[in-house]
Parts: sequence; C-alpha cells; structure tokens
Amino acid sequence: MIRDIETPAMCWSEYDPLKRVVLCPPRHLRIDQVINEVQARFQEEGINTNLAEAQHRNLVETLRRYGIDVILLEPDPAFADQVFTRDIGFTLGSRLFVSNMEEDIRKGEERIFTDWLIRSHIPFHLIRSGSIEGGDVMIDRETIWVGDSGRTSRQAVEELSKELPGMEIIPLAFPAKFLHLDCVFNVLSPREALIYPQAFQPEDLKQLSARYELIEVERKEQFTLGTNILSLGNRTLLSLPINSRVNETMRRQGFHVVEVDLSEIIKSGGAFRCSTLPLVREVTDER
Repeated sequence: MIRDIETPAMCWSEYDPLKRVVLCPPRHLRIDQVINEVQARFQEEGINTNLAEAQHRNLVETLRRYGIDVILLEPDPAFADQVFTRDIGFTLGSRLFVSNMEEDIRKGEERIFTDWLIRSHIPFHLIRSGSIEGGDVMIDRETIWVGDSGRTSRQAVEELSKELPGMEIIPLAFPAKFLHLDCVFNVLSPREALIYPQAFQPEDLKQLSARYELIEVERKEQFTLGTNILSLGNRTLLSLPINSRVNETMRRQGFHVVEVDLSEIIKSGGAFRCSTLPLVREVTDER
C-alpha cells in the first residue's frame, strides 16, 4: 500500500516524539548461525516463534496506542533476523539511508525495505562504500555517533561524512562481541544517556560524560539489552521488565518507563531499538 506521506523521513534525535516507524514480525526468527554472544547463549534452547510473534504484536499495539504509525514489512523465510529492522536503514536529519549489511546471513534484508520505499515514493541513499548497520548509528541534533566494532566500516563512515557535510560524525570504538553501539550506549535526551562503561575506551567515556549525564548499566542488564530502549518522545521510554534496576534509575530521572516483554525476541540479540526503524520524529526545540 502506498501511503500519502507529507514528510517521508525526518529524525534529528533519538528522543523527539516518534511518529512513523518500520517493524517486521518475527515469523521466521531463529538462530541459524550465531552472530552475537546472546545468540550463543540461547542457540541450543532455540526460539519459540509463536511466543515471539505474540510479544511483537503487543509491541505494535503499544506503539499504536501512543498514536504512532507502524509500517510492517512482510517477513521472508530466507531471513532469520529480519525482525531487527533498525539495522537495514537509518534516518539522519531529512535523509534516509539504506544500510549495507556486514554479515552474509543478513544480506538481502535491505532489498525488501528498498522495494517498499520505491513503491511508497520515498527517496533514499544506498550506502555502497563498505558495510554499515543502523544499530551503530545514533543521532543527536548535529552530532552523529557511529559505532566502530566491525559491523560498520571506516569506508562507510567516510561516505556518510561526504553525504552529510554539515554534521559532526564521531566514531566510538568498542569490542566486536557487543555487536552494535545501541547494545552499549543510547541517547535518552539532550542531557542524559544510557551506557555500559566497560565497553568503551577512557577517552571516549570522557567525551560522552562531558556531553551527557551517563546512566550506567551493569553487566547483567547489558546482556539483557538494558541500553536497547526505544524513546517515544516526551521522556517516555519502552524498556524490558527484566531490567528492573535501570528502569527504576530512569524513573528517578523523570522518565516514564513503559515495560513491554520481549523476552523471547531478545534471545536473538536485540530489543526495542533493534526492532524499530524510525522514519519520522516530530522536530522539537528540546536542548
């Protein structure tokens, strides 16, 4: 279905009010090939697809209750990790970029997204210089934080810099075992961010702490995707019930934390941010 979209793509932060987002049901979610440490833990146990789909439907219903337009891509049985739509693209300012996936098992997911974009007459830029995945890309006004752990290449970051000359692109290095930047860091507001500090170099921690009040996530909650929240805007966040300590910390900081169970989906290594690709966030003047 082609939608009449006045603003097809616009995101200037991770925390402005979310208006339109792309998801994909986990109909074929499974661990075919281990590509992160969480999957390694649950490979033998496997994933209950029926439960994962029920949890995902609840996520979609929650987003719609907040007045968010949810676009659902059609699941393809060839792609076990297609539920994690964040990785196939990212919106930076008024530009929509389509990723170039690093892992062979995920290559091809982005074509389903581009087919929908073409049918919907939404312009996009396809990254061609090396690999880049949306879980490594995070925007906060004129600053773009980019994860540097292996999934996203230096060549792709250079291409991004050429495409966005007015933006400051800052790489953040961390060990490859943590997969993507949003598994160890997430911007909550212009002043606050979640972080798993053990993943970062001292100089990067210093840079981040100069910009944000850092809310630390402990090792146990990092493994259960404590940083991988989704902001709906107006200091309202989606988070996992299992991460009770960090949820309570965020509440004390004045955030409204909505707990939604994605316990089956996170067995494959992703939670709310991984499972959502924002196309439009309402621009606000929050600083």
